Amino acid sequence: MSGITESTVEQAALAWLGDAGWSINKGAEIAPGELFAERSDYSQIVLEQRLKDALAGLNPTLPAEALDDAFRKLTRREGPTLRPRRAPGACRRGNRGVPER
Repeated sequence: MSGITESTVEQAALAWLGDAGWSINKGAEIAPGELFAERSDYSQIVLEQRLKDALAGLNPTLPAEALDDAFRKLTRREGPTLRPRRAPGACRRGNRGVPER
């Protein structure tokens, strides 16, 4: 065994992100029901306010309507299926990584 664990990788990634200027929060601090909760429940995958803030920060000249549209496009479901959507030309399982034509 190499001695590298998930915890080792996680700590290294957190240190790297912290050095790059990212703020690090523990999941328990932003969990539903906590003082600084960022989601209403654990089924909410996207931290909506963070995404909205990031969109506005990256696109300061866009009107609010365009930012709302971008948010909707990033968070909407494409249809009533649990199967992942594939972009045209995406690789399919079982074809050894050869792109579709």
